[in-house]
Amino acid sequence: MKILANDGLAKAGIDMLKKANFEVITTKVAQEQLENFINKNNIQVLLVRSATKVPKTLIDACSNIQLIGRAGVGMDNIDVEYAKSKGIHVINTPSSSSESVAELVFAHLFNGVRFLHDSNRNMPLEGDSKFKQLKKSYANGTELRGKTLGIIGFGRIGQATAKMALGLGMNVMYTDHHTDKITLELTFYDGQSIQFNLENHDLGTVLKQSDFVSVHVPAQNGYVIGKKELDQMKTGAGIVNASRGGIVDEVALLDALENDQIAFAGLDVYESEPNPEIRILMHPKISLSPHVGASTKEAQERIGMELASQIINLLD
Repeated sequence: MKILANDGLAKAGIDMLKKANFEVITTKVAQEQLENFINKNNIQVLLVRSATKVPKTLIDACSNIQLIGRAGVGMDNIDVEYAKSKGIHVINTPSSSSESVAELVFAHLFNGVRFLHDSNRNMPLEGDSKFKQLKKSYANGTELRGKTLGIIGFGRIGQATAKMALGLGMNVMYTDHHTDKITLELTFYDGQSIQFNLENHDLGTVLKQSDFVSVHVPAQNGYVIGKKELDQMKTGAGIVNASRGGIVDEVALLDALENDQIAFAGLDVYESEPNPEIRILMHPKISLSPHVGASTKEAQERIGMELASQIINLLD
């Protein structure tokens, strides 16, 4: 059975599949050539990340496809329900990248409270000539410890983010449509553990009481954070979006940054991805990364092995 991992697959996953007698092809095929390649090479399993799209038209055109796998959490680039209606297995890897995304959230938070995203732009340009001025500009940082992190969406990634916040000494609030109460257990390198009991709050309460907000929801039909929600946040708060582009209204966000309602933002995803707006890219109050939340070596290895395990169980 042939597998096309069109957006790549970690070696650990490839090795598992080969051991189970699957043929794995990692050739990167352009979207417009995908239909022809799949049919010509009798591909039966298509694995993608966020780059490759699997719409209804491709599903209809490739009758040999038995399984579509997403190396990641969200599956908005796959017509999931239509594929399932055709009897095609659709799988993803919901648990493999949670910690990686959570760590990136905190990379953006630390960037924001210590102005690292901006100082890293200016130090190479003026660090030798305006060191004292730059030191003064970036000397008013704040600490995360003791502050409140509000988490919007409390699935696996939201919970992983909460655990890191608790470990750092932050207070955590969350809002979620599915989880009213939860007990989170933090485990440490020496085997010790500690439990925290958290309760769900409404969105308005989380926004008003949080010093920082991190968004972890799937793709939506409209904005979760728009002008109304930004206005509800504490003056000088920070916000991070490492979930999906289009969750945060970027025009309203820029306005909130310009009028100092919001102190900083951290963005890993964008409304107009893969062509983010230039005002977003150039803004000194925005910490930027190019949709790399799950892109760590460790996460990709876990994702590859989780996909391989599911494929073997379903098709071998």
